[in-house]
Amino acid sequence: MSHRNIILIGPMGSGKSTIGNIIAKRLHRDFQDSDHFIETRTGVDIARIFDIEGEQGFRDRETNALTELLSENNRVVATGGGSVLRTQNQQLLKQKGYIIFLDTSVNQQMHRLRRDKKRPLLQTENPRERLELMFTERRPIYLDLADLAVKTDKRMARRLAADIISQLPENLK
Repeated sequence: MSHRNIILIGPMGSGKSTIGNIIAKRLHRDFQDSDHFIETRTGVDIARIFDIEGEQGFRDRETNALTELLSENNRVVATGGGSVLRTQNQQLLKQKGYIIFLDTSVNQQMHRLRRDKKRPLLQTENPRERLELMFTERRPIYLDLADLAVKTDKRMARRLAADIISQLPENLK
């Protein structure tokens, strides 16, 4: 068995935390969520970090968190949706694990995030427009980084996790 990390990338609301947790349990690996890790470390939520430090400050914290989380092996790591924007993070992800892109439509994101008030980038007059802009900017990066891309729309988490595990290279199972 390979001890390489399994890294989940994709937009907010794609299910990275939910799916990552299921995969980690089934493969007996440690699960880490980079946003949760940052919140635990700082003692404040992501929205507060955005308020105080701006997106740049948050992205710096995100890079530091990913560096630390991926310094160990045999983990399943759920990344923040925008973590792929930095070249430094892209290189780190590629070096440190097998990357799975959870490919989710903007419609699905809107459905899953409709009651979520904690996402700083969605606190705008037109959240759909913001999601569409992020989708256009980030999707090519997700596709470029991915070792495996999986459509997640209208799929149940446990079934999707099982499907992903079945598609992993044997040495990661």
